[in-house]
Parts: sequence; structure tokens; C-alpha cells
Amino acid sequence: MNQRLDNDEANCDFCAIARGGDRSVEIVSEAENWIAFFPTNPATPGHTLIIPRRHVVDLWEVELGLAAELMKAVVLVGRAVKVALKPEGMNLITSAGNVAEQTVFHLHLHVVPRWHRDNFGRIWPIEGKSFQDSDLEDIADRIREAIQEE
Repeated sequence: MNQRLDNDEANCDFCAIARGGDRSVEIVSEAENWIAFFPTNPATPGHTLIIPRRHVVDLWEVELGLAAELMKAVVLVGRAVKVALKPEGMNLITSAGNVAEQTVFHLHLHVVPRWHRDNFGRIWPIEGKSFQDSDLEDIADRIREAIQEE
């Protein structure tokens, strides 16, 4: 492991939570490889973060086995939120990188219960840029090729 990553882990607020060093947050559920808790400033009541206990910067860096465990946790927590709070909808959100508004560089998956007029705001633009079919075909080809390389 390189020094930069070691330093990131040492200063990572989410690593502190995962290690049990910061119990100021409300823990909702936990297992060997993940922990679910309420963020300090939730978007809506029941907004829950699911993080791996191991330091992983973002979704693109996670190992597939751990990703599967995290998705299982998301479904478990999401179903529990649905039963407990009866929201009208729910978002699953994760961000990777500054441009995507990631502020804590430890992978975290937001389970956000939604209600009409919850003041959360739209997550998709109302009016988007349209793409030409040829652009979409080229993009699809490039993605298919990258998947084959995995």
C-alpha cells in the first residue's frame, strides 16, 4: 500500500466510523465488511449511508466481491427503510470524484427515502442535451470493448 493511501485512511472520517472510533453517528446496521449509519446532515428522514469497513476511494475502485456485499446491504437497508418509513420512493446514489460532487473519498452508498415535496430536489436535469444515434452507437461500442477487457 502506498503512503498516500495510508495517510488517506488515517485521516478518513468514514474509516474512523468503520473502526468504531467515532460512535457519534447513529448506526443502523452492520456486518463484517460494511456498516450503515445516518449521515450528519441527512437529505431526508431515514437517509442512510452504507460504507465498506475497508478504505475504498469510490465505486470504481471496489473489488467485485465486496461490491456484491455492499449491494446486498443496500437492498437489506432499503427494504427496512421502506417498511419502517413507508416513503413514496427511494434513491440510491453514489458519487465518484470531485466533478460528481464526492466530498468524502471513501466509497459510500446513499439510500435516500423520498416523499412528494421533501425539498430534496431533482437529481436529473429537466432539459438535457440530445445525442445523435451515431454518437450513442460509438459510445456503446467503446463501453462494450472496455467490458470485454475486464
